[in-house]
Amino acid sequence: MTSQDPPRFRVHPSPVGDILIVTTDDGIVTLHPFDGPLGAELERVGAALRAPLVPDESDAVADAAAQQLDEYFDGDREEFDLPLDWRLVNGFTRAALEAVREIPYGETAGYGEVAIAAGSPRAARAVGTACATTPFSIVVPVHRVLRADGSLGEYGGRPDVKRYLIDHERPAAPVIVPAPGV
Repeated sequence: MTSQDPPRFRVHPSPVGDILIVTTDDGIVTLHPFDGPLGAELERVGAALRAPLVPDESDAVADAAAQQLDEYFDGDREEFDLPLDWRLVNGFTRAALEAVREIPYGETAGYGEVAIAAGSPRAARAVGTACATTPFSIVVPVHRVLRADGSLGEYGGRPDVKRYLIDHERPAAPVIVPAPGV
């Protein structure tokens, strides 16, 4: 591949709906569940990248992303190890998303906590904007960020997806086995 290769896309099925995976030569430039017509989503992402997207089912990074997503949804993966292309993210948004990446699997943090971790304690609203506009969903776990009152928030207008992901990461209730003879 050359540096002129266009961004490539793949749609991967998941329990939360279809996930659009877009890669460049530098890694994953966006990965998120989408709701609506694929063509409109491809146009939106292509406009942000200023390049048309081409289908590619043989991209090694997209293959790894699809495999790791499957492992995550099967309960066999807690962290993602994928190269991310941050070209659609800059400034404080990147600092906030890097801080979000540090929230452990199965745990949550408030927008204010993420703002502190990102080095700007008074930027809770900016964290909310960063989470709402992230090009990286699931692999950068913005679903783990909650409002100050503990409520979910919108998650790109799909709070049902956020609830699913949080519930998916909750540890299963321990199985209590009675002692012999009880």
